[in-house]
Amino acid sequence: MEDTVFWKIVRKEIPAQVVYEDDETLAFLDIAPVTLGHTLVIPKKPFVNIFDIDQETLARVIETVRKVAPIVRDATGALGVHINSNHGEEAGQVVPHLHFHIIPRHVRDGFEFWPKIDCSEEEMDAVAEKIRAGISF
Repeated sequence: MEDTVFWKIVRKEIPAQVVYEDDETLAFLDIAPVTLGHTLVIPKKPFVNIFDIDQETLARVIETVRKVAPIVRDATGALGVHINSNHGEEAGQVVPHLHFHIIPRHVRDGFEFWPKIDCSEEEMDAVAEKIRAGISF
């Protein structure tokens, strides 16, 4: 965890275009942006993903996402933003440090959404039941 590029950015060992920072979170421009202004928001503590972060720190990260997102939108002249976070390598998480993407969106900007799958009503019913059965909060 301490060797990730994001952890090095937190420790100021490598440069980043930081756009916001507080005691618990950091927001900086992605070095491989989907669109100009693509911003990442991370906790300053080393959490891998949503499965190991505590509720209080996650709330602070989301609060920063909420603060920074409209500023990114307005600064880039975007019509909206796409907010995304991948959790686990199979889900597309490349850096094992929790992070949220704020991606400014423009008409015909080339950003592609994910494909849809076909599934039966029975499959939907079965998976919904499994999810409901696992929820105990």
